Amino acid sequence: MCPLSGLRSRSSTISWRLSGRPRVSRGAGSNYENLLVEQGERRFREALGRSRGGLTTKIHLAADQRCRPLVFVTSEGQRHDSIAFVTVLSLVSVDRVGPGRPRTRPDWVLADKAYSSKAIREHLSARGIKAAIPIKDDQAEGRRKKGSAGGRPPNFDTQRYRERNTVERAVNKLRGCRATASRYEKRDYMYRGTIAVTTIRIWLRDPSPTGLSDTP
Repeated sequence: MCPLSGLRSRSSTISWRLSGRPRVSRGAGSNYENLLVEQGERRFREALGRSRGGLTTKIHLAADQRCRPLVFVTSEGQRHDSIAFVTVLSLVSVDRVGPGRPRTRPDWVLADKAYSSKAIREHLSARGIKAAIPIKDDQAEGRRKKGSAGGRPPNFDTQRYRERNTVERAVNKLRGCRATASRYEKRDYMYRGTIAVTTIRIWLRDPSPTGLSDTP
């Protein structure tokens, strides 16, 4: 399988260890989905949110089968993991060794139950991407109650889903850098730069031995 055949999506919450309070309004922000625009404006939030651990930042990322981060975005720590799914997937672009356009569509996406929504599954289906995402218990129960009107449950490849732990291993590699594991930067763009440098170090330590396949 080529390095992009199994894409893992994951969000990781990083605590922000810096005294003082940011200039933000009280309460959790809305689940505004256009994170690309939001990272340009940031609306004085600087990807900081209040959760149980205090001020936190959440990293939404996608990793390949070799536990190497491909793309990432940041958001406030209290926001749901799935809000950045489409944004992260749209940023994936891997150059080929030979001629041809970069690969932007993986063969598979492996994610946990947080991404088991109808909208996400329809988005992947529309792009021709297979999903190894377990269904939530309440979704399965709701389908059973509807009987035949509930439709068939989505296919789930249990064998392929066992490889989803690679995203946790990718997050652990990021956490190996103290500056990434504990955010010290006040500004969001500075912290994203720290994550980018850490990602570059991960790739330099584990370069791809072979080129990508010419077919997705």
